[in-house]
Amino acid sequence: MSYDIGIRTLRLEPTPRLAHVEYCSNYALARAVTGRDPRTDSGAMTAFEEAWDYDFIWTVNDGPVGWHARGRVTDMGHAEFLEDGVDRREAAPCPFVDIDDVLEFDAVEEYGLPNMDELVDYYERWYTTSQAARPHQVWPGGYYKSIVSGAIQTFGWEMLLLGASQPDRFTKVLDGFFRLTLHHMQAWAKTSVEVIIQHDDMVWTQGPFMHPDFYREVIFPRYAKLWEPLHEAGKIVLYCSDGTFTEFIDDIYAAGADGLIFEPTTSLDYCVEKYGQTKAIVGSHVDCRTLTFGTREDIRVEMDRSLAVVKDCPGFIWAVGNHIPSNVPVDNALFYIDYLREHWQR
Repeated sequence: MSYDIGIRTLRLEPTPRLAHVEYCSNYALARAVTGRDPRTDSGAMTAFEEAWDYDFIWTVNDGPVGWHARGRVTDMGHAEFLEDGVDRREAAPCPFVDIDDVLEFDAVEEYGLPNMDELVDYYERWYTTSQAARPHQVWPGGYYKSIVSGAIQTFGWEMLLLGASQPDRFTKVLDGFFRLTLHHMQAWAKTSVEVIIQHDDMVWTQGPFMHPDFYREVIFPRYAKLWEPLHEAGKIVLYCSDGTFTEFIDDIYAAGADGLIFEPTTSLDYCVEKYGQTKAIVGSHVDCRTLTFGTREDIRVEMDRSLAVVKDCPGFIWAVGNHIPSNVPVDNALFYIDYLREHWQR
């Protein structure tokens, strides 16, 4: 684990080994590695991240007051994901009745814009306190509910898709989420944070759920505007989305992203071939489904495929791109990290 390796990687500087991060919620694995139980010990996952040689932490912060306390949001519930299903939650009724409720919505009017000076102070204190507590990893700033993810949070999928069926009017709706996100990016630009994660789940596993032209005409130009104040302040911008967005890799980098964080369904090979020497890339070919259901040989094959293309990428950070969830067998996960450590020297 090394802050130095993490930040040098993001600056595209030489490092002795590949940088590393994971997104892990596997409590059994944490117990096996640290002897501490995340269900009762608030420091257990931090200890696990130290023990697993994280150089970077995936984290974002949408501000001090959630939208649910400021206006209407849709609670779609939550499926069982964590150990013992402690995160399972039933859906609540959607507060939006029909498509007009969606198409007349203004996120800035609904949620308001936090006072800029207070927001900057909040972000600065959160970042400096967090980074000081995690000196061995790069602690970024960032924002989760960006343009499309913001619409998901507000409307839920059913009402969002209804709104998207009228793209001309829906553009104005998304512009409200853009203006709200921009306010937070302007605040982050005024802090001392070095790296920003812009999260926006804008596609599905099958790919885009709106016409590709809509992304290119409406969404990506707004990404470029979000990142202008960050780049003016010298920040490194990492864009993150679940799903498959191979066809949009060029567009997102063209909009100004300094790096991409993506799942194995998005093409690592294409990204490395075209941008491996000039941009940061966070991910790998390793799929959590292989860790869960595969053999050690299956895991090794995906790791070797990754190692074959990323060793010469100065900005590459290794990760299981779609998470290490609670059902991954501990033995498989331990084999995975041991194999990585044996082969991550550049």
